[in-house]
Amino acid sequence: MSFSVMLEQLAQGMCKSMLIFGLTLLFSMPLGLLVCFGRMSKNRLVSGIFGFFISVLRGTPLMLQLMVVYFFPYYLFGISIGNWRFPAIIVGFSINYAAYFAEIYRSGIEAIPKGQYEAAQILDYSKSQTFFKIVFPQVIKIILPAVTNEIITLVKDTSLAFSLAYMEMFTIAKQIAARDTTFVPYIVAALFYYIFNLLVAFVMRQFEKKLSYYN
Repeated sequence: MSFSVMLEQLAQGMCKSMLIFGLTLLFSMPLGLLVCFGRMSKNRLVSGIFGFFISVLRGTPLMLQLMVVYFFPYYLFGISIGNWRFPAIIVGFSINYAAYFAEIYRSGIEAIPKGQYEAAQILDYSKSQTFFKIVFPQVIKIILPAVTNEIITLVKDTSLAFSLAYMEMFTIAKQIAARDTTFVPYIVAALFYYIFNLLVAFVMRQFEKKLSYYN
């Protein structure tokens, strides 16, 4: 196989990896905020349920979670899973990363001084106004480095989609390497991941600079 053909196939695989990356962020970040609210609930039962949810998802391998999500409809309801592979990947990645983002959000919210809430009460702000106008902008600044690390990890974790036989970039690289007995596809795949992570880090740095006024 020529280098150009190999590069084209890997690029197509990278597009699939980026699709997993983008959809996972789209769903996991807001879901993580909801999980965070549940974890911080004053109701012990609700807090315990969400705490257990976070504990399970952070304490078990993502690959295992993907397989559970994929086979769950068949073994529990006998539903065909022929068209469920890609949605299962997105669901599995999203709930896994939602658990991590929830803990990041919680650490940021708990870092806000109580005086901020007291000042909001004096100004007659509602709870939602207090959170979204006063607390949340400060939380974003606090948690941004941790969120950046998780996003970079997600770029690399997209390769775990191979566990459900989804042809993302790393799976394609392994197939080409095995067929042509060459290590070159792995090197090219590593460069793809590295360049994409550089772009992610650059975007997050620019975002952090825009929030520097909080200093």
